Amino acid sequence: MFASHDQFILEICRDKHLVAAEALSDLNEEHKATGKPLADLLVEMGFIEKSVLLQKIAEHLGLEYIEEMPVITGEIVSMVSGNLARTYGVVPIRVEGQTIVMVASDPFNNQIIDDLTFALGKDVRLIVADPTTIDAQVKLHYGDDEATIEDLLKDLSSSDHDTDKELSETDIQAMAGQTPIVRFVNLVLGQAIRDKASDVHFEPFEHEFKIRYRIDGSLYEMAPPPKHLALPITSRIKVLANLNIAERRIPQDGRIKLTIAGRPVDLRVSTLPTQFGESVVLRVLDQSAVQLDITSLGMPEDVFQGINDIIHRPNGIFIVTGPTGSGKTTTLYSALRVINTPDLKLLTAEDPVEYEIEGIMQVPVNHAVGLTFAAALRSFLRQDPDIIMLGEIRDLETAQISIQASLTGHLVLSTLHTNDAAGAITRLIDMGVEPFLIASSIEAVLAQRLVRRVCKKCRTAYEPDSALLNQLGIDPIDIGNREFFYGKGCDQCSNSGYRGRLGIYEWLRLSEAVRDLVVQRAPTLVIKQKALEQGMRTLRDDGLRSIFDGATSIEEVVKYT
Repeated sequence: MFASHDQFILEICRDKHLVAAEALSDLNEEHKATGKPLADLLVEMGFIEKSVLLQKIAEHLGLEYIEEMPVITGEIVSMVSGNLARTYGVVPIRVEGQTIVMVASDPFNNQIIDDLTFALGKDVRLIVADPTTIDAQVKLHYGDDEATIEDLLKDLSSSDHDTDKELSETDIQAMAGQTPIVRFVNLVLGQAIRDKASDVHFEPFEHEFKIRYRIDGSLYEMAPPPKHLALPITSRIKVLANLNIAERRIPQDGRIKLTIAGRPVDLRVSTLPTQFGESVVLRVLDQSAVQLDITSLGMPEDVFQGINDIIHRPNGIFIVTGPTGSGKTTTLYSALRVINTPDLKLLTAEDPVEYEIEGIMQVPVNHAVGLTFAAALRSFLRQDPDIIMLGEIRDLETAQISIQASLTGHLVLSTLHTNDAAGAITRLIDMGVEPFLIASSIEAVLAQRLVRRVCKKCRTAYEPDSALLNQLGIDPIDIGNREFFYGKGCDQCSNSGYRGRLGIYEWLRLSEAVRDLVVQRAPTLVIKQKALEQGMRTLRDDGLRSIFDGATSIEEVVKYT
């Protein structure tokens, strides 16, 4: 219940004194540890009746609350289409003049009112009711649309779309706006959000048009639509992203803001002209799916404490490093959320802004108009910031200004693409940064990877063979009675054996000894060796910790380290 609004629920409980402060703190810890919505925990653990909590939420939002769902006539139900009702999680219950009054399963989401007012051409007023009851009412009155991707594909297979002839912009626009195409795109995106996909790929080939989801770092193919639908489907996505549908010769980038299953979702859109049509990739930026709480990133205690210490310093540079998709941005956002207090000014330059955080000035870089990381950073220094986050240090100019900023009393957080923590130092020297400047400004480097979690439902203990243990550098004698696990595959993890991901980390704090080596331009290996002598754990060692905890498999750690 209200999974993505735990912060609001916490504030309501605190402001209205619904739960004692100590109990609320324990509840919040339980929520962070289990990932269960705070509202569900409050009700389950008997702190408050569900109806009382919903009443207080309604008061907080200034909305009406109803405990019993009224009888809804067919005439009222028909005022909202099934597609809108399912997408926004709403059911109309009455009409007051020009206003349609609806119950919404997510009354916190103001976007619903704007979207539905526009779609229906009438004013909309939301009221609060039990979300479980509302979901049941949506299914009762509008049916369950889960299995319709296959049904739609059957309908679409028989439809006529001749894409071989020369089409005008108006023809393409008309094709993209056809109801089956609109519904199909909505369903594909809805399914991607439900499956917690990070990316959706629409790929045209000579004889087929593939659609693939990336879930937990791996790609899964779904039932492909007929090849002749490639143009209308990609055009529909381009319409949603406000891109030029007539231009199919150059890459384009855009953004789609949608409300899916009652919650706002951002999609970053990238198109690429290929031999057989445009390839489109959507990056899903689902605020409620990403975990921006630093305590729930699964870091070892010493790494967590180290980061906590660094981000509370008045100046210096903190770098997070790793390949694309290793969770660097999530770590930095999580760190920013810890220090995002009213007494500090936070500025970020990103390419593009991935998640919007209240209270932080976020600037999207725009190379087309000359707003590069370096240009943004220069302007930042005139904006009196305390903390600056840079999406990436890409060149010497950006690196030099970052160092200058840290030496003049600012804390700078950024990312680099290197394989390990020590490699970040060498990368900066290769860019042309003077070693003594690196030694005097960089406080710490965190290297990280994301590995897949073994599915808890089908987790099975087994004995790995010696060849696999040798790959990890483990002597079978050292194992003792430790257990190793793998996922058998079940319906919950789509038979992959994995569900969700966790981070493995390599934490390099720049000690005086390491700084001396940096000034001497020591190679990466020498710096790494010194750090290991002083207690640093490598990515591989931290991966072993996750294996022995039963959280991931040997194969995953071998693959990513």
